[in-house]
Amino acid sequence: MVGVKMAAAAGASIRERQTVALKRMLNFNVPHVKNSTGEPVWKVLIYDRFGQDIISPLLSVKELRDMGITLHLLLHSDRDPIPDVPAVYFVMPTEENIDRMCQDLRNQLYESYYLNFISAISRSKLEDIANAALAASAVTQVAKVFDQYLNFITLEDDMFVLCNQNKELVSYRAINRPDITDTEMETVMDTIVDSLFCFFVTLGAVPIIRCSRGTAAEMVAVKLDKKLRENLRDARNSLFTGDTLGAGQFSFQRPLLVLVDRNIDLATPLHHTWTYQALVHDVLDFHLNRVNLEESLGVENSPAGARPKRKNKKSYDLTPVDKFWQKHKGSPFPEVAESVQQELESYRAQEDEVKRLKSIMGLEGEDEGAISMLSDNTAKLTSAVSSLPELLEKKRLIDLHTNVATAVLEHIKARKLDVYFEYEEKIMSKTTLDKSLLDIISDPDAGTPEDKMRLFLIYYISAQQAPSEADLEQYKKALIDAGCNLNPLQYIKQWKAFAKMASAPASYGNTTTKPMGLLSRVMNTGSQFVMEGVKNLVLKQQNLPVTRILDNLMEMKSNPETDDYRYFDPKMLRGNDSSVPRNKNPFQEAIVFVVGGGNYIEYQNLVDYIKGKQGKHILYGCSELFNATQFIKQLSQLGQK
Repeated sequence: MVGVKMAAAAGASIRERQTVALKRMLNFNVPHVKNSTGEPVWKVLIYDRFGQDIISPLLSVKELRDMGITLHLLLHSDRDPIPDVPAVYFVMPTEENIDRMCQDLRNQLYESYYLNFISAISRSKLEDIANAALAASAVTQVAKVFDQYLNFITLEDDMFVLCNQNKELVSYRAINRPDITDTEMETVMDTIVDSLFCFFVTLGAVPIIRCSRGTAAEMVAVKLDKKLRENLRDARNSLFTGDTLGAGQFSFQRPLLVLVDRNIDLATPLHHTWTYQALVHDVLDFHLNRVNLEESLGVENSPAGARPKRKNKKSYDLTPVDKFWQKHKGSPFPEVAESVQQELESYRAQEDEVKRLKSIMGLEGEDEGAISMLSDNTAKLTSAVSSLPELLEKKRLIDLHTNVATAVLEHIKARKLDVYFEYEEKIMSKTTLDKSLLDIISDPDAGTPEDKMRLFLIYYISAQQAPSEADLEQYKKALIDAGCNLNPLQYIKQWKAFAKMASAPASYGNTTTKPMGLLSRVMNTGSQFVMEGVKNLVLKQQNLPVTRILDNLMEMKSNPETDDYRYFDPKMLRGNDSSVPRNKNPFQEAIVFVVGGGNYIEYQNLVDYIKGKQGKHILYGCSELFNATQFIKQLSQLGQK
């Protein structure tokens, strides 16, 4: 049984490290296998849903093909035998997966088997495979068995989540159920710790861990510290040996891992947002870096009368290769709309130039001028033709972002999301409100019942003083009249009563967004984006609670909010628990991990915060990534109890 160790390239992000590990696995766990002709070795890839989710944000179908993967199939699908081809498996070591792999061995489906487990496989399950291989006389065909330690999903250079499949097992609801048993809680914590352990093996660094007391984050910290400590103690089999440390962006100093509990800030996940990536996640179907859009195709007239045509489904991958997305995913939405427009104009100018050259090339007449002009333009045309692929790619990205941004804009206008965003910012930063909350809740044109519920919950969570019973009844009536389900409020009331005993509510700073008046100039009339009636809000940088906690711990600032955070160092021989950090220097590298679920608003806030810090790096991770709709659903289920 082999554990894969990797020495990563200097300065490699977690995204690059996980991609390198996957490519190595697809090359039979040796660097670059090619056959005698210099072609890659053809092979099939067999994965389960977990493996599929890990690979899909990192490697495109084309990249897989370039690596010799002719077919990629789900383990539990019906697969035909391909007896002369090697198979690379990438699966979780679960009971049912092992059974199916043993069945493959018995049915002699492939020429040879490279078994890669996403997480470490137990001794007993390994013996099951060995027995099946013996019984099927296929021992020689099982070429390699590897633990890959890749049980997490990387979405960005600096962002990861633990799982997409079965995420309800580690969800906010699962951790906060009032009726959860100790055994169930242990299982949830072990699942989270297993993934975090894989993350640090891939990163090649042992962190210093800080966490709040009395929370699920503390349970994760205790278990993770123990797991890292046990691995380091076994020097022969340790996954953190000399070759991985000191490599990459986590260079001279060890990284800080800050474990925070979702309960320290329940307002942010409900908050309406104003930046591109967070809006796409909030209002569209966006997961694992792919957005799915439905475009209706107008109206068709049938004998039964007019009815909407069937919807056209489109999906787009929003990846790091997409320069526009990389540049603008954190920008306020009106800026994005303007940039798409500018890109379109510069594309049209280039296109016109190519057209103009084409017409000149059809010049008649033989006089000298025409000939010299022709030779001038030939050079220009040659360069225009050679830039065609680039031009087509530019056009593809413009179309993609025009479609995605238009879909977002439809939601903003239909639901008045700019009004919600601005009003919530004022509530969270304790600024005077220009309009009563009841007016917005009662306005039939402003938002969906869910938008109203989100707004009211943020008000309720952020209020220093809970509203009086009489006021609360009035709000509840307005919410019910607006079609809201009050279950989430039930849960938040209990949570607030409990949190009050535990600590003061999180504060959200005291600066607010500045509206720049309505976007007065309708973006030129040929534009897709008529932003009339949508406020052009400029974001003011303010640190959200998670960012503030990180800032305190990373910069070693003394602050009542974080002074009693526990401190663990898995490299210390004796696990001495203390909240007294032994390390007195500010950290250069940190990982913030939210137990109970995270979101793109928090991620973006951290990205903006670190921009101002020279030479520092932050990674954001969470047990699951949810948008407000998914979070409200969990709160609603908790409130039914």
